Amino acid sequence: MANGRRIANTVTFPAPVGGWNARDSLAAMKKEDAVILDNLVPKTTEVVLRSGSVDHVTGISGTVETLAVYAKANGTYSMFAAAGTSIYDVTNAGTVGAAVQTGLSNARWQTVNFATAGGKFLYMVNGADAARYWDGTTWTNAAITGVSSSSLISVNTYQRRLWFVEKDSMRVWYLPVVSIAGVAQSFDLSSLFGQGGYLVAMATITSDSGTGMDDFAVFLSSEGEIAVYRGIDPASAATWYLVGVYSVGSPVGRRCFTSYGADSLIISKDGVLPMSKALATARTNTSISITDKIQQAMSEATSTYGDQFGWELTVFPEENLVILNVPVPNGSQQFVMYALNGSWCRFTGWNAKTFTRMGTNLYAGLSGKVMKVYAGQTDNGAQINGEALASFQYHGGMASKRYTMARPIISSTAGATILLGLNLDFDQSPPTGSIAASNGTAGVWGTGVWGTFTWGGDFVINKNWQTVGGVGYCAAIHMKISALNSKVKWQSCDYIFEKGYGL
Repeated sequence: MANGRRIANTVTFPAPVGGWNARDSLAAMKKEDAVILDNLVPKTTEVVLRSGSVDHVTGISGTVETLAVYAKANGTYSMFAAAGTSIYDVTNAGTVGAAVQTGLSNARWQTVNFATAGGKFLYMVNGADAARYWDGTTWTNAAITGVSSSSLISVNTYQRRLWFVEKDSMRVWYLPVVSIAGVAQSFDLSSLFGQGGYLVAMATITSDSGTGMDDFAVFLSSEGEIAVYRGIDPASAATWYLVGVYSVGSPVGRRCFTSYGADSLIISKDGVLPMSKALATARTNTSISITDKIQQAMSEATSTYGDQFGWELTVFPEENLVILNVPVPNGSQQFVMYALNGSWCRFTGWNAKTFTRMGTNLYAGLSGKVMKVYAGQTDNGAQINGEALASFQYHGGMASKRYTMARPIISSTAGATILLGLNLDFDQSPPTGSIAASNGTAGVWGTGVWGTFTWGGDFVINKNWQTVGGVGYCAAIHMKISALNSKVKWQSCDYIFEKGYGL
């Protein structure tokens, strides 16, 4: 301090492109991380408000718990929604028509597309009703003998065969090569799994990103044991052999596997694991999980809601997103990873039980309807709400500081309203006040202390400083966003402070 005057210091930090951090201490987070990041996607150079949703098909009786897509040979698609005791055709937008299948026991199906010389088929099992398939024209109950098809809970393809997991058992079943019916042969894995339990699911992984001799058949038990096989014909010792038995965290839900490039991801109590790394690393190495940075939130969710239906992973390459659906009572939330940098955020406002892609679009099943999501800039006409609390930083040292001004560098189009605050010394309280988005034209940043501001038109960058007041050791910007037909991008944060104030 010279001549009794304190010197103002200015620091600049990036928007939290490192994403949501639910693992590290609040005092040890990197400057590019966030304590809260809801409905804001941490891309590589900026953080953007997620896109919206719109009704696709309405009037469905019950909650949609399965969405299944049939890929036709001509490059078009059909989509079916299972809800309650029925299955509906939801390919085209509008009010739902009559059910195409009725009198079913539940709506929790596992599905796969499979082709033979006789055509292409959407195959479905749910562990309670007869297995069935759609051939593009007709629904047919599968003519499987050797096992009751109503006991099959999972279906997978491996080496041109359909494979099934039998409910509450250690048996898998497989059909003849390139067949959708016939005599199923059993393959018992009881002797391999020393921890007991039952089989949950099967997956196929590959080491060459294709389908061929390098494929592996992966069988997962309820206790987190995995048996890996390689070969063509399970009935021939010369062409079928055990690669090994491994241990991971207990799986969460029947939809615990999803394909991810040449690999498979598994939802487990240890996090979301790439199968290739899980098989090559000791279970104690939790850093292999792609959810490592949000592991505390992941652990709390699986412990509290792990027995709820709705856990599943959906890869949405068109937006470079990996979406983990996390069911909670009376709704759901999604833990979402931006695939290009592995950064996470959380989505709220979509109370979905299931997701699927049809073509290049993403759809969600909810109570009474199917929605097209990541579409438009409203949630079915309502505003999209985002919240972010950046990581707490000491801004040059442990000395106390008086913060005087701050600004987030944000660009937006019409209809965005933002409420800002500055949190000190790990206080996570949200900024006070209420906000509501509008479709209005360009407005102005609020005057005085932290408040609200709106603006409109094409993307406009706002770089105005805002007055703040507070003394503390560390600080973090806290922001709530309300947007209606608006796009919002956040690039950086600037702070002005003076050092040397006592507390």
